[in-house]
Amino acid sequence: MTELQIDIVSDVVCPWCFIGKRRLEAALRELKNERPDVAPRIRWLPFFLNPDTPEAGEPYRPFLERKFGGPEKLAQIWAQISEAGRGAGIDFAFERIETRANTLKAHRLIHRAQARGDADALVERLFAAQFLRGENVGDAAVLARLAAECGEGEAETLAYLRSDEDAAAVRAGFERAQQMGITGVPFFILAGRYGVGGAQPPELMLDALRQALEPA
Repeated sequence: MTELQIDIVSDVVCPWCFIGKRRLEAALRELKNERPDVAPRIRWLPFFLNPDTPEAGEPYRPFLERKFGGPEKLAQIWAQISEAGRGAGIDFAFERIETRANTLKAHRLIHRAQARGDADALVERLFAAQFLRGENVGDAAVLARLAAECGEGEAETLAYLRSDEDAAAVRAGFERAQQMGITGVPFFILAGRYGVGGAQPPELMLDALRQALEPA
């Protein structure tokens, strides 16, 4: 098998990161038809879309209205994202989201999951909790339940989240992304040498995957 490393710099409160995940998955399905010998290895790297988010979070919609210039502008942005989401099989429910979540705990949970194995199931649940059900992905109890759905012990996860374990590693990962010049997400690093910014359509992502598989 030919291993293909795919690093995804992302934040779980970024709707385009959810779309980017879906589009990458579509591209990988096509790649598998072309190159069944390729084994993708995905690693999620932390990014803080809003690094100034209070630890307890804050009201979601008022923050976005301030950030984007009012309710009309926000409605336009949500409509654009929702249309792109439908094309990727995602029915965004922005109206359900009440809290602008601090995502440090969520990133720590992803970090721990990857240290133990594959974090894809957890990442999928985090995006769904945020954007489909409007849950607070900064809340330790919510995160512990999502981890339990992936086979982790809920009480153990709660204890982990209430500590500072891996917080420094996550913050360092975000700093590395900044040092690399990454200012927006999603950002894909293919085979450690090709960078793809944004939630690109599956056909463009497929082209990038093909390039990454060519000899250096």
